[in-house]
Amino acid sequence: MSMVHNQAEYDLRCEWGLCGLLALGPVSDVAVIVDVLSFSTAVDVAVSQGASVFPYRWKDESAKDFARTKGALLASSRSAGGCYSLSPVSLQSIPPDSALVLPSPNGSALSLDSPARTTFTACLRNCEAVAQRIPEYGRTVAAIPSGEQWSNGAMRPSVEDLIGAGAVLAALPGRRSPEAALAVAVFERFRHDLERVLSQCSSGRELIDLGFAADVAMAADYASSRAIPILLEDRYIDDAIRPAIDDA
Repeated sequence: MSMVHNQAEYDLRCEWGLCGLLALGPVSDVAVIVDVLSFSTAVDVAVSQGASVFPYRWKDESAKDFARTKGALLASSRSAGGCYSLSPVSLQSIPPDSALVLPSPNGSALSLDSPARTTFTACLRNCEAVAQRIPEYGRTVAAIPSGEQWSNGAMRPSVEDLIGAGAVLAALPGRRSPEAALAVAVFERFRHDLERVLSQCSSGRELIDLGFAADVAMAADYASSRAIPILLEDRYIDDAIRPAIDDA
């Protein structure tokens, strides 16, 4: 990958989806996966409750086997109405010290494919907390808005993920690539109007039509969380409490 495409001359970088992650991740100290509606927000809520989250790529029978081998709970689909799902609201009651397998074709899949030395997932709720911790892990940062998927499987850029990536980058020191500067500009444009924008964008309207308006409102709750979801081996934990775990 040429330097033209990996933004290596800049400290703060931004590019979309898997191709962006594979281009920027190998030359960045830190990758930040941003999937605001709803993987990143769901992970934030779960780890805030003291749980850990296993990203998983597929919503099929293999997820049940994977959860069984990990001794973990398996998230159901939102529509199935199970206890825990990609609905952030459903995860407010997840027990501390539990583990959850969270299938997702966007945020989970990117997390599993990340080539960066350190990977976080961030959303609007925890963007400031994650940004404050990142400098402990390195200077160069790739923010990766996940995007959604069209019906043919192609990636659909989504405004909520660009805003979320910009929210992280806006709180970090360093020279921004034009792509990173664009994400920051979009975030700053909508910073004081997040709930309206998320509720009116395509992804938010889809969730609201399905009956999950509360999830959209929760995802728009800017800087309300101090959780720092970091990917350690195959699961996200809260890096804010990891020193206590390491000292135990």
